[in-house]
Amino acid sequence: MATEAFEEIAETFDFLDDWEERYRHVIELGKAMPALDDAVKVPATKVEGCASQVWILPRIEGEGADATFDFEGDSDAIIVRGLIAILHALYAGLTAAEVLKVDAQAELGRLGLDEHLSSQRSNGVRAMIGRIRDLAAERAAA
Repeated sequence: MATEAFEEIAETFDFLDDWEERYRHVIELGKAMPALDDAVKVPATKVEGCASQVWILPRIEGEGADATFDFEGDSDAIIVRGLIAILHALYAGLTAAEVLKVDAQAELGRLGLDEHLSSQRSNGVRAMIGRIRDLAAERAAA
């Protein structure tokens, strides 16, 4: 269950010949993402379990399982900003219930990220996915 935005990233990754080009593309995605205002980079938005500083600010409209899920994110590491952009493409616009059904590891596996990220980065991605799922679950239960 991938969004159109994520499918576009997957198609671009299929087109790129090697991991170096894909890595540069992830960096470009991060550079294109707007930065979070420092005022919202607080403990409540910080994602624990990441080697880099990571913040995810939910932007969820509506109540319950049908609430529309979105978020903004930022990191002090440009590659991580790119990973946040990929997660945004994967989840933004889904309902809270749909977010909980996404098999993020399988979808990200399509990009080959699981094979090319360091264990620290992989742990950070899992922490970000966990935070996103927690936010969606909180809203879905409301």
